[in-house]
Amino acid sequence: MGRDPVFRGLIERGLLPANAHLVDIGSGQSLLASVQRVVDDTVAAGRWPAAWPQPPVRGTYTGIELMPRDVDRARAAVGDLPARPQFICGDMRQVPLPACDVVVILDVLHYVDHADQDAVLRRVQAALRPGGRLLLRVGDAASARGFAISQWVDRLVTMVRGHRVPPTFGRPLADWLALLQRLGFAVRPVPMSEGTPFANVLLVADKPGAARPATPAQA
Repeated sequence: MGRDPVFRGLIERGLLPANAHLVDIGSGQSLLASVQRVVDDTVAAGRWPAAWPQPPVRGTYTGIELMPRDVDRARAAVGDLPARPQFICGDMRQVPLPACDVVVILDVLHYVDHADQDAVLRRVQAALRPGGRLLLRVGDAASARGFAISQWVDRLVTMVRGHRVPPTFGRPLADWLALLQRLGFAVRPVPMSEGTPFANVLLVADKPGAARPATPAQA
């Protein structure tokens, strides 16, 4: 978790609001829920950095994961959190999405074809409350070398974990941006490959409307 810049990036940039219902699609072993635990513990100990944005405390979490073994590992690792995270074992193309404030999809959407990507994102847009946010990390297929390296590593990790290696369906960054804009999102790209040879970009996509007000965090 510490080697992946995305988790620290989400916190340092204040991209996860407090008191939010977060849906993590392709949650794996629910590292994002583990981050939430670290945040809560840091705030409770009074050690939250003063220069950082408000911490995303007191949120609720739903993880959606295809692999039963990963769901079991997630339950064992973070199932005892006070917020009682929920875990759903199922295909992101079929699992009903609950109404939520934030959806996170990290390095997962390229496992389904372009038509299914479009369909998943339409369902995400419908599930998000007004002012909600999608945080989508993708590889920029227009960056040939970085994208190729990330795909090779992705396949290697999949094989090592004992899973079938499926085909992948990337897009250039410009195509991802255009797709999200067509769905009505206001979207901005944030480079998210620091310290890695990859071509990863985090797309911060906000749904129009007034966001649900957050209660100030208690240190």
